[in-house]
Order: sequence, then C-alpha cells, then structure tokens
Amino acid sequence: MAVARILFTLPLPEPFDYAVPEGMTLQPGSYVAAPVGPHDRLGIVVDVLGDDVATGRKLKTVTAVYDAPPMGAPMREFLAWVARYTVTHPGQVLAMALRAREGLLPSPVETRYRATGKLPDRMTPARQKVLEVSRTVPNCPDLSRNDQLWSAVDLASAANVSSGVVKGLAEAGVLEAVELETDPSFAIPDPDRKGAVLTGEQAVAAGELKAAIHAGGFSAFLLDGVTGSGKTEVYFEAIAETLKSDPEAQILVLLPEIALTQAILARFEARFGAAPAPWHSGLSPKDRRRTWREAVHGRARIVIGARSALFLPYRKLRLIIVDEEHDTSFKQEDGVTYHARDLAVMRAKLEGGQVILASATPALETAVNAEAGRYVHLRLAARPGASRLPDIELVDLRTAPPGKGKWLSPVLERALMETLANGEQSLLFLNRRGYAPLVICKACGERLKTPGTENWLTEHRYSGRLVCHVTGYSIPKPTKCPQCGAPDSLMGVGPGVERVAEEVRTLLPHARIEIFSSDTAQGADVTRSLVERMERSEIDVMIGTQIVAKGHNFPNLTLVGVVDADSGLKGGDLRAGERTYQLLSQVAGRAGRAERPGRALVQTYAPDNPAMEALAANDRDGFLQIERDVRSELVLPPFGRLAAMILSAPSADLVDKAALDIAAAAPNGDGIEVFGPAPAPITVLRGRHRRRFLVKSPRIIDLSAYMAAWTARLRLPSQVRISIDIDPYSFL
Repeated sequence: MAVARILFTLPLPEPFDYAVPEGMTLQPGSYVAAPVGPHDRLGIVVDVLGDDVATGRKLKTVTAVYDAPPMGAPMREFLAWVARYTVTHPGQVLAMALRAREGLLPSPVETRYRATGKLPDRMTPARQKVLEVSRTVPNCPDLSRNDQLWSAVDLASAANVSSGVVKGLAEAGVLEAVELETDPSFAIPDPDRKGAVLTGEQAVAAGELKAAIHAGGFSAFLLDGVTGSGKTEVYFEAIAETLKSDPEAQILVLLPEIALTQAILARFEARFGAAPAPWHSGLSPKDRRRTWREAVHGRARIVIGARSALFLPYRKLRLIIVDEEHDTSFKQEDGVTYHARDLAVMRAKLEGGQVILASATPALETAVNAEAGRYVHLRLAARPGASRLPDIELVDLRTAPPGKGKWLSPVLERALMETLANGEQSLLFLNRRGYAPLVICKACGERLKTPGTENWLTEHRYSGRLVCHVTGYSIPKPTKCPQCGAPDSLMGVGPGVERVAEEVRTLLPHARIEIFSSDTAQGADVTRSLVERMERSEIDVMIGTQIVAKGHNFPNLTLVGVVDADSGLKGGDLRAGERTYQLLSQVAGRAGRAERPGRALVQTYAPDNPAMEALAANDRDGFLQIERDVRSELVLPPFGRLAAMILSAPSADLVDKAALDIAAAAPNGDGIEVFGPAPAPITVLRGRHRRRFLVKSPRIIDLSAYMAAWTARLRLPSQVRISIDIDPYSFL
C-alpha cells in the first residue's frame, strides 16, 4: 500500500504520512481529505512513497481525493519558500492558498427553463403569459449567452403567476428544463484587439517586454514612468504578447486597492474584449469560489486583484504585474506577514515567467535592484499628448497660516475659488478619516481611547460616532465626559476629511463637494459611482484620503491641495521620508492629466525637509540618492536586513518576564544586532500588552534562519504570543 505525505491547512510544522487506499491514484500536488483527530481536514500531497515506508506502522487512510488539477511543483516550492522566509508553519501558508476551497468541487447547477415551441393542450391566460415572457431575455448578465433561459421563480414572477403554472408547463413538455452551472467560466480575452497608439517611449518599453516574453525564462522589469505616462498601456502590450505566445498562459495583475480594481476593470474589458477575473476581500463567497476554481483549472486567463491573489494556485502562470509596486498596501501585516512585491518576484522566478514592477515613484529597494542590473529598467519620462506634469508649490504655513479655527491657508483658499470660477475641479488630500483624529474633554483633559488599548478614538460627525481605526471599536459620541461627567465637554482636536469638507462648504457654498475615503466609499458600486461622477465633472471639489492618490484619471482636475503634508514625516519609521514623497507625488500627479495644465499646492511647516524640496523641484532621483546615502551609512534596507519580533500578553508583568527570557535565548551571530525589548509604540492593543525586538544584520546573512533558530529555543507560557515580521514596514 502506497504512502502519501500530506501537508494540511493547519499550523503544524510538517506533513504527515497516510496510507493510500487501493484504487485511489495520488500524485504530488493532489488535493485530498484525510483524518486529523476526529475530523477530516483538507491538505495537499507533498510526496508519494513506496509501501516500504508503511512497514511496521499503523497509518490512517486518505479519505478522498478531489477531482481538480494537482497543485504544480512551482507553486508547492513557492509555498515552502514563503514559509521559510516568513518563519511560519507551512500549513498556515497553504491555508492562504486554499481560502476558497469550495472551488475544488464542480460548480453548483441550477435548473432553468426555455420554450420548446410546443403549445399546451389547454391554454389559459396564465399559461399564455408565461409563454410570452419565456420568449424574452431575462435580466441575468452572467447567463446572457443562454438568451432565453429563465429560473422558475423569475419566470413566475415576471408573468405574475404561481410557480405551479411553470411546473405544469414543464411537465407538459411546453417548457424545457436545462441544467446550468451557477459559476460560469470567464470570457476569453482577445489579445489581437487593437490597443492604444503608443508613443515612441512606450513602444520601446513594450518592445523590450515582448522580446523577453518570446525569449522565455525568468526576467524582472521596473516600468518606471511619471504619473500619466501610460504605464498601463505598456503592460497591456505585454499581456497581449503573453496570451499570443502561449494559449494556456495565465496573467496576474496585482493592485494595492479594491477601488483601483473596480476602476481598471473597464479598461481591461475595452482592451481585451473580456473582463478579467477579480480577486479581493470585497468579493462574495460565490465570486471567490468561481475565480479560485477557474484559476486552478487554467480557465481564468487574466486575474486582477489585491495582494492575496498571489497565492491562487494557477495552472500556468507566465506573467505577474505589480502596479504601484511602491505602495505600502502590498505589505500584509496580520497573520503571515509578507510583502507581495517581493513574493511576486520569487513566484515569477519559480514559474519561469516575467514580472513587471510598475510605478511613478519606485521603492528604494526596487530602484537599487534596477541599478544593480537585477531588474531591467524601462523609463517613461513624459506624458503623452498635450498633458504635462503639474507645477508643485510649497505653501509655508509659518508665513501663510490658516485663519483661526481653519485648516486651509489663504493661498489654497484663493486657488480653490479661482479653480471653481474657471469651471475646473479641485482635489484636497488629507490622509485622516472622519472629522477629528482626537476627542478630548475640555473640563478634565481626558483623551478618549479604545478600551484596553492606547488608541485614540476618531470622531465621525456625520454618523455621530467615535471609531477606532485600528480595532474597529465604535460607540455613539457621549453627551458627557466618561471620566469626569462634565456635560457637552467633548471636543474634536485636529482635522479629518469631514472637517475639511465643512470648511470648504463655508468657503464655496455653491460648490458640489464629495468626500472620498473608505468610510464613504463602502462597496464597489459606491466607489465606481463616485469615480464616474468625478470623471464626468459632476463634482467640483473632492476631499479624500490616500484612496484618491492611486490610479484615477480625472480630465478636468487642475488643482490638487495637500492639507497636511507633514503628517507622514512623524514617528520613527525609517521610510517616513520616502513614503511621504511617494504619496504626495502620486496625489499631485492627479492634476493636469488632459489638455488643461495642473498645479499642486502643498501645505507644510517643513518646506526645507528633503522630501518637500525634492517634491517642489520634481527631483525624484535626487531624493532617492539622499535616502540611499543615509540607509547605506546605517546599513538599513535595502543595504541591510531587518526583522521584528513582537510579543504580547494579558499583563505587563507577564510580557516583561517573557521578554527577558526571550532576550536571554537570542543566538549569537556575527554582524547581528538585537535591539530591545522595548514597549511597542501601540503598547496595549485589544487588552494585550506588547513588547518589541528589532534585529538588524548585513544583507548577506539569512535573517529568516536566525529568527527561526531563535524561536525554536523558546518555551513560553501559552498566554504569550509571538509574531515575526521579516523586513518590517510598520513599526507599531
């Protein structure tokens, strides 16, 4: 009897051996169910061994094998590499790849009806109405290829009759029952459809990508183009060439935001005649199941989605595109911590395909890799046509401060009024949701926080609630201070987008004003409606958080105002300056993307900060050189490695004692420095006290192996939890 070595979607350190029952055929990558304890669990076969392995052992038996293409060797190798790199149990990584495990089963079916042309022996008004309706096309986009197929419920409802009338006509042969899959396949994209006419720069970049696709094998590209330079059109050409070169090839496009996924779907459909398969957290379980199944079977030729789409078990992945590759949203902070950009490069390498990292403001890590020749550097230095980059002006708030109780300087106020008078649109950017980021009691000074944490509550005036944006905790705004009991003493401090909108309504009482944030754009339909109204110039002033900075094209937008440019420079984040430059450059780049010239006004108290000076001078390369010199001197990424260990416990005493034990267990290593333990910036979260270690090493050291050796030495109380973050982006 053969033995299958099975890895389960559980936090277990290794696979387990099971006997393969007679008549069952398994191979590495097969999806199976097998008993773990009293229940059957889902797993994949890592290896199939001979019956000699079973000698003298009492093995449990594999329960079932799923009728699906086995997970390919490159994907299995990728999951194993991710587990080693992130210092995570391999079963936890496998669980990310099998999130929509219902896709292993065939699509559910439903019965639909259509007219056969036969008439009933006895015609009644109700039957006549059903036949009339059955000859029309139902309002069901997913089944449009089956023009006159109706469900019994919809047909009875449209005819205003009981379902018994429909059933009777089916029994009489007047209606034919047809079984249809409820998860239809995605339309096949057409790579031969005509794309946009490329500029000289775009054509050169597209030509290099096509040549690499024809040559085959792994290659990595940095598609480095200013905002509005047509990066999307260039990588569309790479997608088309990949589809032409291999009839089974699959393409993955990663985007940092769900809002971008919705905005770009129409562009894909216009270019390839078919919408790509979506994958993100906003999908319904049915849609996730459908995309997962189609990706596994190789029928989803183009998948577009958020970072987790990288873990779909594609059958033949040949091209990965990471759009806005610099964006911090590609960093997964919970559970298995990873950066999708870095994992995309490794996955493309293991699959033997191409990876394109696209950005107007590449991450320093990416820029250094391009300079070292590890990535091919493709540049798009100009916008096509008449549009040009906006002029960026720094507004020094020390010399032009806002009026009392205001947040917009007189300079920005005048620009807003002029833009509205010219019939053009404005965009105000402030990366703070709600009305005020802090609520304080004027009587006793109490700052309202989330219970069990040190997080301030944000006031949302339109909903009348106080919300924690870290934990999701939410309460109605109290009428009196919960600490001292003083009535009407709670006051919002600082601006959020709602407060800025209130100020703009006073300044421009006749303007059409909208807020664009994750609070106001909940769901794909709302987001799409907001973006489309802005594109049609039905909004005069849009006020938004970082969601407005990415990928949107508003032809009549000529003014961008940054309300608080300094907020991202605070704290101990080594990438604070880089992130601030990237974000402000992206949001400023929304202006002047058509014929009308654009400008950006950036309000700051630190106009001499290197990020601000580079932004005003449009000197991205100069700014990156400053960042490069500083990090090289300090041996920080990308010239060194960092890892974080965060531990938490229900009490400060318990976490402090555990931290001392952990510190004593740290292995010695040449060139490795361990900092801490120290209180994490968010010291208490969800009732748990947190401490943090930060480990720094030269680039040549395998820091993942060091952290794995360290954690293997630890024997801690069950109440103490540890998480490892290799190459951390957040220092909370």
